[in-house]
Amino acid sequence: MKNNVIILCFDLDYTLIDNTEGIRNSFNYALKKYNLPEINFEKVRKLIGAPLDQIFDTISPSNTPNLIIAFREYYSSKGISQVKILPGIEKKLVELKKFNFILGVITSKKEELAIKLLKNLKIAHYFDFIFGETDARKTKTSPELMTQLYQKYPNCRFVVIGDHPNDRFLAEMLECPFIGVLTGNHSKEELKLGAKTRTLILNDVSEITADKIISLF
Repeated sequence: MKNNVIILCFDLDYTLIDNTEGIRNSFNYALKKYNLPEINFEKVRKLIGAPLDQIFDTISPSNTPNLIIAFREYYSSKGISQVKILPGIEKKLVELKKFNFILGVITSKKEELAIKLLKNLKIAHYFDFIFGETDARKTKTSPELMTQLYQKYPNCRFVVIGDHPNDRFLAEMLECPFIGVLTGNHSKEELKLGAKTRTLILNDVSEITADKIISLF
């Protein structure tokens, strides 16, 4: 039987942070390093939030492993500081904590990088967990992630919050509601298309309220 504890699972890029500059520069660095032509960033913007191998497979499949290494090389040293918190985020995190929601982050970034980034932004302490890519978890919809969440929070209720269809897929995997936000590169229609779970679309995280969360159950 489910208890009354609600776990809010936030995506990172374009849900909590604006990462455009760091990601763009990391892409350009990787492509330049392997003498590949610079691409129009708009062509990959909508893919952000997906695993890097999926993104680079659309650019240069034969170079994907090397491009990922180069991307992370730049991002971990420079791109990580080219990030800003989206407006109203910290205020909303404080508010949600007061309502006794458990807050966590689930991202496609390398886990250690996500932790470092959130610490740099001084908001890591709001989150009870930060899950990213590890050797055991390659994507945010890995079965290992679901197992880990259920073991850590048995009989709890979950809500996934994000800007990307992959975040809704995670909600469907967890059989929980999804709150989509329009601060990323996907429209309301794209976030709702084919939804198999209860879905609420808001302009941004600042519009989330305790009443809206509870109404999803």
